[in-house]
Amino acid sequence: MVDLKKRIDAREAVAGIIGLGYVGLPLAVELARANVRTIGFDVDVRKVSELAAGRSYIPDVPSEHVAEVVNAGLLIPTTDPASLAEADVIDICVPTPLRKTKDPDLSYVVRAVETTAAVLRRGQLVILESTTYPGTTDEVVKPALEANGLKAGIDFYLAFSPERVDPGNPTYHTRNIPKVVGGLDEASTQVASAFYQLVMDTVVPVTSTRAAEMVKLLENTFRAVNIGMANELALMCHRMGIDVWEVIDAARTKPFGFMPFYPGPGLGGHCIPIDPFYLSWKAKQFNFEARFIELAGQVNGSMPAHVVTRVAEALNAHRKPVNGSKVHVLGVAYKRDIDDVRESPALDIVELLLRQGATVTYSDPHVPEIDHGPHQMKAVSVDAAVAADVDCAVIITDHKAFDYPRIVASFPLIVDTRNALKGIKSEKIFGL
Repeated sequence: MVDLKKRIDAREAVAGIIGLGYVGLPLAVELARANVRTIGFDVDVRKVSELAAGRSYIPDVPSEHVAEVVNAGLLIPTTDPASLAEADVIDICVPTPLRKTKDPDLSYVVRAVETTAAVLRRGQLVILESTTYPGTTDEVVKPALEANGLKAGIDFYLAFSPERVDPGNPTYHTRNIPKVVGGLDEASTQVASAFYQLVMDTVVPVTSTRAAEMVKLLENTFRAVNIGMANELALMCHRMGIDVWEVIDAARTKPFGFMPFYPGPGLGGHCIPIDPFYLSWKAKQFNFEARFIELAGQVNGSMPAHVVTRVAEALNAHRKPVNGSKVHVLGVAYKRDIDDVRESPALDIVELLLRQGATVTYSDPHVPEIDHGPHQMKAVSVDAAVAADVDCAVIITDHKAFDYPRIVASFPLIVDTRNALKGIKSEKIFGL
């Protein structure tokens, strides 16, 4: 098995990436651009076809980079799982959502591990990157891979390395975000670290897969809990007639002991709304109640309803009910300047407004259409919304492309959940 590290260091090892989404595709392209032959596997035919044509479907990955490595034969996109048999390193980058009952849905991971097990051979390295609860690699991945007789740590290497992708971040990307790696044993940690050192500036080894799994949950639970506190403070300040944004801006001038977090319409994305529940679910198996985490989840989960209440209050100030009013949503992506709507609070807000009888439209320069349960909607321009005599606009995602002074001038009422209109004074603006 020592041969694998030598092959990795010499850039002779073949990499296999399972899952070509926001995590897998950037990693696959970075590896290929570092002259590592990379097989990119995904069950989505559309994604594989786009990559084969040299086109990227993820804003953070330029199409020219995809075309460069595909044309050079360094990135081989495929829907054929048998192709992974050639890979010396198999890196699993698939989603880990929550079920409606708030417990982990590992179905994507299980299928990816089954795909890996079918081609597993001696001397390979298998890495799981999907965010999950501590113990998944040991309790779920390892037994499934060993079912055919090979033993982890003896016949093949096994490690966990949490993804840390931040879509839309212009400063931090695959190469310069430090990479945490925890192996089943010391040899697995060393080989996995060598693999990531091919494309990462900094690799941070930890002593076990469980420690590496916990690192990611700590990072996102830290954010979820602090955002929950900011949201609760926003609700409190609203009752007291205090501008919560002014309070946070003043508090952040303290050069020590304070880190600013900001309230908003709710949490979105594939990590922060989900990961804390993975941790609290696992904690229950040890008879530990994660009360702090679950309370933050309740506060954050209540924010879409609060936004709809603010819309109702804004309309009421103009003697209008929600039922029958035209409400225009500005931004449905879960955060600024990306096209991802996973777990976006905008979807819940749209649903709640529709239930109360509002006619809802939306604008989003990055999301041309949304398919949310029974509701399919296509984006309209801000001009079209203005022409339709919308009663109230709601800023949910503060995309830079929006012309905010014009929005204030054009709509009779605006509910601003992101402080996008900071510095603009008008009685028509209602804050969070």
